[in-house]
Amino acid sequence: MTLNKTSLHTITKVQYATRLTKDMVGTYALLPGDPDRVLRISKYLDDAREMANCREFFTMTGTYKGIRVTATSTGVGCPSAAIATEELANVGVTDFIRVGSTAAIQSFIQTGDIIINTGTYRNDGTSRMYVPDNYPAVADHFLAHELILSARELQQTQSFGLHIGLNTCNDAFYAETPELIEKCSKLGLLNFEMESSAIFTVARLRNCRAAMVCGVSGNLVAADYDYDKGEKGNSKLVNAWETAIQIALEAVVRMEQSKHTK
Repeated sequence: MTLNKTSLHTITKVQYATRLTKDMVGTYALLPGDPDRVLRISKYLDDAREMANCREFFTMTGTYKGIRVTATSTGVGCPSAAIATEELANVGVTDFIRVGSTAAIQSFIQTGDIIINTGTYRNDGTSRMYVPDNYPAVADHFLAHELILSARELQQTQSFGLHIGLNTCNDAFYAETPELIEKCSKLGLLNFEMESSAIFTVARLRNCRAAMVCGVSGNLVAADYDYDKGEKGNSKLVNAWETAIQIALEAVVRMEQSKHTK
């Protein structure tokens, strides 16, 4: 059975893929790709508890400075990211922040830097199932603004490069050819990642807010990467994950405060 958008918003049963219900989540959700990074986010939350763990979707919920926050892993790529966004919206999440890793495609960006993307070049198939090719995938202005303010405030006590601009969202990790990298770099795009098209598009269609902050895992044009190092060997990336999480959580606080001052 195909559900229309009206009926989607009224679903109260357990969600099919994520196994979530309304009482399991807050209105803010952080979306890492890797389930292990949900555990990393949970260290910053008070009273964090596992809510569900099914397929690639691992969810924990706790509080940050008194605000209920959920962390759900989306897995790799737009198809599963769209599912997570849809089902979290079904059970009451209104604000989504992707907290991920990304590969830089501009030579001035270094491993361990932070990128906040305000819009996405949709080079995926999932978002095309939702909207025409000329439909823009953009972050919510207000949520992205809070991420930028949080990042700049954190720079006063921590040292990291910060870059703000557009990215490319690709479907196929191993199909990112040198030609594609060169093309997108010449267009002034900052980075490659694999989930933002779906998250931005679905959130917009569901009348929710979405934004993204990522740690740079390597640079594809400067040959500054070594994915074989893993977490233990790539301390710059691990530090960037932690920084991105802090930025996202502080943006949640700012967003909540702005709602109460309007």
